[in-house]
Amino acid sequence: MSAKTDEERKGEDFVKRVEELNQLRTRMKRVKHKIAVMSGKGGVGKSLVTINLAAALAAKGKRVGILDADIHGPTVPKMLGMKGARLEASSEGSIIAPTSPSGIKVVSMDFLLPTQDSPVIWRGPLKMSAIRQLLSDVEWGDLDYLVVDLPPGTGDEALTVLQLLQDIDGVVIVTMPNEVSGQVVEKSVSFTHQMNAPIVGLVENMSYLICPHCDDRIDLFGKEVGEGLAKKMGVPFLGSIPFELRVAKGSDTGKPFIIENPESPTAKSFRAIVARIEKFVGSEP
Repeated sequence: MSAKTDEERKGEDFVKRVEELNQLRTRMKRVKHKIAVMSGKGGVGKSLVTINLAAALAAKGKRVGILDADIHGPTVPKMLGMKGARLEASSEGSIIAPTSPSGIKVVSMDFLLPTQDSPVIWRGPLKMSAIRQLLSDVEWGDLDYLVVDLPPGTGDEALTVLQLLQDIDGVVIVTMPNEVSGQVVEKSVSFTHQMNAPIVGLVENMSYLICPHCDDRIDLFGKEVGEGLAKKMGVPFLGSIPFELRVAKGSDTGKPFIIENPESPTAKSFRAIVARIEKFVGSEP
């Protein structure tokens, strides 16, 4: 039997890609709302915002899924208490997404790595292919919300997600109240505009510290920086998330803070932001 020619292999790859895209569109038709969470830089708490927004939606009875699109540094499973979870294949050949203790379907590169310290050393095309397959091959089922946690920046992963999810409801951009973060956020806003994706709004994380002794507000980096930046960029300001010392502990133990501490100032801030997101996508009660 003769070996396949380059043209034959290219033709097979093209057919496979078309099949994946058709399957992706079929699966995504069962998802009512799609939201991407991004930031211009790392360290602003984007994944923390993602899981708590998703948990807040799930607590309201919404069917929620998270795609952890951070190929190189996936953290969503750890923050949702899903250590050791794996992706499994159904009898029909689809991938079954594991469900977190808080009822959120999660798909992450972390579920495919042999060990926790295994690095993913991939260039752009492989990352783009992986995201396309995770969206098309996973049996997401009927969801009210699919929240995509993007890695920092405006590179391959963000580009791929916004190109594949052309009917995306919008992008939530996360920042911190300092000038450095603000400068990079402007790039995220410009990127989203260039991709013709709607911007749901800006979230300022670690906006202020709540003193654990007297409950006073302490503005560590500046006051109303995120709100001013949103006004400057002409995008909605969704709200500020305070800096509570218990939040980091919740992430480390795999328990979304908003569920463990529902009456905390942070939880109330997340619920207010969720209400604004629901209003933006037109799904408020």
